[in-house]
Amino acid sequence: MKRISCIIFDLDGTLAQTNELIFASINHIAQKYLHKQFSPDEITKMFGPPEEVVIERLVGKENSQNALNDFIRFYELNHPSLADSYRGIKEILEFLSQNGVILTIFTGKGKRTALITLEHLGIKKYFDLIVTGNDVNEHKPSAEGICKVMSKFDLELDEVLMVGDSVADVKAAHEAGVQIAAVLWDSYGKDKVLQMEVDYAFFSTEDFMDWLRTRFNTYSGSAN
Repeated sequence: MKRISCIIFDLDGTLAQTNELIFASINHIAQKYLHKQFSPDEITKMFGPPEEVVIERLVGKENSQNALNDFIRFYELNHPSLADSYRGIKEILEFLSQNGVILTIFTGKGKRTALITLEHLGIKKYFDLIVTGNDVNEHKPSAEGICKVMSKFDLELDEVLMVGDSVADVKAAHEAGVQIAAVLWDSYGKDKVLQMEVDYAFFSTEDFMDWLRTRFNTYSGSAN
């Protein structure tokens, strides 16, 4: 097995436990501008493009800028109480960083909310490149974000591992031709992801960490 040189992480549901915050933020806007609320399933179906696109579709172009500003304010204000990193994520990132792995993010989130989350959780420092929904023309399940990472660091296909929790992550990895690790510790699309072809599947951060230790210890042993 070739050494993994780069891991591309999804953000929401993979590194960050932000689903409840996203649901609350969307419903804050829906209540204020549409006088209605959406179920978690309805909101999950909106995922893909960044919040600028989602909000414009919800409230219309005329109200979109005010609604976006309201969304960002609510998202940041409520981040400490409604979002956190998953247990063990910081240890995973520290381990990979110490092993010289290029760490990147490819998320559908907009840049503003992605940076709010990364900074609030104290994990922004680990990442060499952050590709958000504002940085691509084609959103997930397109592989454009993965291709940006590969081009930036001049990577071969078999050096890259995509880590994500959604159908869109799996499809993007398949389109790019890179390995995909499905992480299902908080996946709303778990059943659908399990029906897809993935290279690895992990149901806890502990299992993922154990696998990483084994993988990198194998490389270390081979080098001696």
